[in-house]
Amino acid sequence: MTTTANATRATTTSTIGALIGTGFLATVAASAATMAVAAAGHAAGISLDMAGAPIPVTGFGVLTAAFSLIGVVIAGLLSRFARRPRRTFVRTTVVLTVLSLVPDVIADAGVATKALLMLTHLVAAVIVIPAVARRLAA
Repeated sequence: MTTTANATRATTTSTIGALIGTGFLATVAASAATMAVAAAGHAAGISLDMAGAPIPVTGFGVLTAAFSLIGVVIAGLLSRFARRPRRTFVRTTVVLTVLSLVPDVIADAGVATKALLMLTHLVAAVIVIPAVARRLAA
């Protein structure tokens, strides 16, 4: 019995460790990608101004990192408490991604800026959600 309990605990710990590691790497990749998209958009002539104030390119990476890490925490909680963690995580994060587009739609910015902001949300989601979901039990 003790061996079984230890084996289960080791598997759970390694699964959480893998989830955190994958989540961290996906966060770094998504942050870099959103900064690259923002920089490319700015270089193409798309304004990064909202309500007259410029958004720094690094701001895209910082916010992407913050919200991606929140997603990793959600995944960790779901891995512990949800009956179907992967399915629940994907559904939850897709809904949250769609909801994250609402402020962009109503923002005081030009159409191209709004589209660029929404694109960065989608780029981050396409990187983080599948990477983290793969580490969750089906």
